[in-house]
Amino acid sequence: MSKTLRLSFSLKNTYRVNSIIYALKQIPLIKKLIPGKAYQSRGLKVFANVLFWIWEVLSTFLWKLVYFLLMFFLPMSFLGISEGTEPAAFLHLLLILSAIGAFLNTYMFDPTKDKYYAMILLGMNAKEYTLVNYFYEIIRLLLGFTAFGLLFGLLAGLKVWECLLIPLFVAGVKFIYAAVELVRYEKNRKVVSGISQNVARLILAGVLLLFAYGLPALGIMIPRTISIGIMGAVIFAGILSWWKIFAFTQYHAMYKEILFGAMVLMDPSAQREIQQKQERKNISADTGISSNKKGFEYLNELFIKRHRKILWTSAIRIAVIAALVFAGLLVVTVAMPEEKAELNELVMTFLPYFVFIMYVLNRGTQFTRALFVNCDHSLLTYSFYKQPKMILKLFRIRLWELIKVNLLPAGVVGGGLALLLFASGGTANPLNYVIIIVSVMCMSIFFSVHYLMLYYLLQPYNAGTELKSGTYGIIMWVTYIACFVMMKLRLPTFVFGLCTIAFCILYSVVACALVYKVAPKTFRIRS
Repeated sequence: MSKTLRLSFSLKNTYRVNSIIYALKQIPLIKKLIPGKAYQSRGLKVFANVLFWIWEVLSTFLWKLVYFLLMFFLPMSFLGISEGTEPAAFLHLLLILSAIGAFLNTYMFDPTKDKYYAMILLGMNAKEYTLVNYFYEIIRLLLGFTAFGLLFGLLAGLKVWECLLIPLFVAGVKFIYAAVELVRYEKNRKVVSGISQNVARLILAGVLLLFAYGLPALGIMIPRTISIGIMGAVIFAGILSWWKIFAFTQYHAMYKEILFGAMVLMDPSAQREIQQKQERKNISADTGISSNKKGFEYLNELFIKRHRKILWTSAIRIAVIAALVFAGLLVVTVAMPEEKAELNELVMTFLPYFVFIMYVLNRGTQFTRALFVNCDHSLLTYSFYKQPKMILKLFRIRLWELIKVNLLPAGVVGGGLALLLFASGGTANPLNYVIIIVSVMCMSIFFSVHYLMLYYLLQPYNAGTELKSGTYGIIMWVTYIACFVMMKLRLPTFVFGLCTIAFCILYSVVACALVYKVAPKTFRIRS
């Protein structure tokens, strides 16, 4: 077992270290410092190894912290949990979310490259490899859930001994699910891997999420004593499930079935073929599509018309859903007048929250990917296409189209907020209605500019349409974090709205200047 553990870590380290070195070589300011023979450099590999182990330690705890914050702490603060029922609500969420995690987040049945390399290519003992790595992941789970189960459990009003049951319960749920799947495989030779979750399980997860958060919102939840009893029973059943996990003898056959199909999907050429087939389905084949415009305007109009399904259909769908959500909120406002004052205060101070919402709703990444795959992938081979004036002209044309697509749902969201403010009691300053609508639309414009500018300045795709820019990925993560942090701000609508409008205008001007100056050097197909 110890030898298997050492070899598995060595294998995992090797390809992850190489991935880290590759990612570092994609960052402009760093890649010049990395020698061409970096993959043979012992010092650089030691450095990447250190990064790997730091990440192993951080991820053991970091993701658990994010999990408890997003799935427990924030929802409980918005669900209106009455005082004294916090422990029951916390355990209610824990039971249902752990059940969902059991079949959506499984390590044993996840098809990963290290498993393929070890068990299929190198012929390592499948049972030993599985057990060693599975229990390593369980140990990490126990450490993370012990630390943050104690922290958030105590904040929710649980006793220390109840908090200490949390990691054992979550591990027990994982063991039970693993044992059930192994028995299922023995009977019918079928197993649902992480990459092939069937529709029924995804629907079940959605229903359970509805129960998890919908029932407490109505004041209904599993009683605390029953939750503790269920946790104790699951822990006991989980211990019994160890026997099946240890006694199972068909790991090699099971993983051959899981991994061979998954590796085909993981193969870059196969992925490209699947993506291209899917993208072709979304492109109109109507030969009657035409345009009366000339030059780049002609090219862009044909592109928009042929990709209407990708761009406008999704935007219309989002706008309809947003309209239905705000219609429901307006009905609730009229039906529950005692909640008007609180809702009015929320609308007047929660505008920064909508930065994250508009970030999620924006179609910028889908637009830029479609641009590259079905247009720029071919035209970037021509020199005239990369001249500064041509680049800036086409950038402005495309930006206007992207803004129009994103303004549809943004207008619905902004208008819905203004109506909600009016229905909940209104405001002493009528300008607030205008500020809300315009600022939400400016948020949408900002993300349109941001995504298209990054596409022109970094052009992250190679000839095989694979995402290859480490810098692009880093900026995407920074954008996400910045938008997430904005949800924590609580500023008056008028002040934040004016700042948003001013920032959007300034950012748009700077983006055009950068595209004109820098894009001729960077807007190219990556090697």
